Amino acid sequence: ACRSLKCRRQTYDAGNRLRFQLELEFVQCLANPNYLNFLAQRGYFKDKAFVNYLKYLLYWKEPEYAKYLKYPQCLHMLELLQYEHFRKELVNAQCAKFIDEQQILHWQHYSRKRMRLQQALAEQQQQNNTSGK
Repeated sequence: ACRSLKCRRQTYDAGNRLRFQLELEFVQCLANPNYLNFLAQRGYFKDKAFVNYLKYLLYWKEPEYAKYLKYPQCLHMLELLQYEHFRKELVNAQCAKFIDEQQILHWQHYSRKRMRLQQALAEQQQQNNTSGK
C-alpha cells in the first residue's frame, strides 16, 4: 500500500492524468454524429446519470481545456446535448446523417475560405516585396 505523501500524490496525479485523457477522448467522440446516434439508440440519453455527466463535461469549453481538442465541433455537439429535444432526435439515423452532411459542408466552406485568405495574403506580401524594391 502507498503510505508516503509522495507516493499518494503520484498515484493521484496518475489518476487525474488518466481521467483527463479519457474525458478528452470521450468529448471528442461527441463530434461524430454516428456515435451520437449509437448512444441514442442504446438509451444512454435517457439515463439521468449520463445526462448529468454530459453537463459536467461542459468544463471543456474553458480555454485551458479547449486548447487540447483536435475536433472543436465536439463542443457544439456537447452544448446541443444539453437539450432533451436534441437528444431525442438523435435516435433517428436521418438526423445523424443530416448533422454529418452539415459538418462536411461547413468544413468544405471553411477550407475554401481559408485557402482564399491565404492566397490573398500571399499576393499582398508579393506586392509589398515588389513595391519595396
